Amino acid sequence: MIGVLIITHGATGADMLATATQVIGAPPPRAAALGLARDEDPEAALARARALLSTLEDGSGVLVLTDMFGATPGNVASRLLADGRVEGVSGLSLPMLVRALGARDGTLQASVARALSGGTEGVVHMNRDRCCNAPR
Repeated sequence: MIGVLIITHGATGADMLATATQVIGAPPPRAAALGLARDEDPEAALARARALLSTLEDGSGVLVLTDMFGATPGNVASRLLADGRVEGVSGLSLPMLVRALGARDGTLQASVARALSGGTEGVVHMNRDRCCNAPR
């Protein structure tokens, strides 16, 4: 099963994983969140991330999701990447996470594609014309 490691600022990742657990209805196996403090040493964060990564890897690969490309969590995530074994996606959102956790028995590349589609398809401009249940 593809592992999922979430690396974010503060408790964002843990909170999103808890919310995804509510949506899915059960704690997802082989998933973990790592929250980084504002003043945390990046090398210490990387060591913690590598330790978590090793617990999630069963030979199927690990998808690393991070909140913001170019920020410390994204930079830590980028140092974990290994093509075909550990892949990353930034811009974490709840639709992305739920989709990524949904079906992880396939390939790592398929998990990356599901995460990307959840992120892009989860962004919807809502207005009264699109929300048929909205009061008028």
